[in-house]
Order: sequence, then C-alpha cells, then structure tokens
Amino acid sequence: MNRIHNFMGSGFLTGYIPFASGTWGSAAALLIYWFVPGMENWKILLPMSVVISIYGFYVGDLFEMKFGKDPAECTIDEVAGMWISLMFLPKSILIAVITFFIWRVIDIVKPAPARQAEALKGGYGIMMDDIIGGVYTCLIMNGLILFTPLGKHI
Repeated sequence: MNRIHNFMGSGFLTGYIPFASGTWGSAAALLIYWFVPGMENWKILLPMSVVISIYGFYVGDLFEMKFGKDPAECTIDEVAGMWISLMFLPKSILIAVITFFIWRVIDIVKPAPARQAEALKGGYGIMMDDIIGGVYTCLIMNGLILFTPLGKHI
C-alpha cells in the first residue's frame, strides 16, 4: 500500500490514533468541512462525498488485506459518513456539533440496514454502513431544522 492510500484510507492518519479512531476520523472530516471554503455548498460536498466513497471501496480492500476485517486503521468511511451527514445543512457551529454527535451515535449503533451492510466483503462492508449512517444523520438533521425550533436558532 503506497503512502497516498495509507494517508487517505486512514482518514488523514486518524486511523492510527490508538483510541476512538472513528471519532478522530469524523473530527478530521468536520474540520475540513469547516475550514475549506465552500465545502458547505452541496455542489461541492456531494461530489467530494461520492469521490471519497468510491475511493474508499478500493482502499478499504487494501486495508483489509493488510490489517484484517474492518480495521480500526481505516477511517476513510468516517470521513464519507460525516460529509454525507452534513449535506444540505446550513453552516453553523451549533448544527455542526449536533450533527457530529448524532453521526457518532448512529455510526456506533448502526441501525438496520447499516449493520447488515457492514457484513459485505472488503471495502464495500467498510464503506456502506457509514454511507447509510450518513444518510440517516443527514435526514435527521434536515428534519430537525425544518420541523423543530432548531432551524430558528441558526
């Protein structure tokens, strides 16, 4: 595995943090979203999420060959899931923090069919549960903004 695959597949090396690597990978994705100008625009975030997900299918296979089934070192799936979670949301600290925590809970709990998707082989199993979890988080957050007072406080 080359350095680029290692860097990207490990979620910018967060996969090598010895505890809570998924949380660190999600945090790295959130920081990129926050500090890269325009990332909150769905016309940028959607293609970035698609590209990182497709690449994750490939690089996830490499990580499984090296480290075993769904290794903690591979956190590109958290990057994709976090970015999908943020889709179509207004950029605010409150929204970002709430999204981050809901995303982490969903990623850990893995409601169906995310848990079943995790059983897929290779990079597909690594990525699909987080893609599904990201979609769940995105729907929840957009619903909260539309149908609760949260939308009025941003």
